[in-house]
Amino acid sequence: MAHVESAHLVELALSNATPTDADAEALRHIEHCTRCRDELRSLTRLVTAARTAQLVDLPTAPPARVWQRIDRGLSTGTAPPRPHARTPNHRKRALLALLALAVTACIAHRCLHERSKLVRRRILRQARRHG
Repeated sequence: MAHVESAHLVELALSNATPTDADAEALRHIEHCTRCRDELRSLTRLVTAARTAQLVDLPTAPPARVWQRIDRGLSTGTAPPRPHARTPNHRKRALLALLALAVTACIAHRCLHERSKLVRRRILRQARRHG
């Protein structure tokens, strides 16, 4: 059997859908294929990290001095060395875009969940004070 498609590995890592025969066949392949098993393990860790992210885990905006240093660096006119040109790998780009979307959706869901818990607590506190 050929390696499991990256998009299928993402679906397996997300485990949102009811398993299909294709999933069972892919899992059988993954049992014997180190490459696919490692990729699935990495994707699963990423999904788990995204789903368990807390508000405190989210990045904060950098301080103004960071943007000032970037601006100064750009103003000097010396450009950093460019990496060697590579042929774009469209499958990797699509996979990364899909992963970024999944992570963003998980973080947004988690943030909304945390916010709703905070709002409920505030409402309960106000009800107790006025109750």
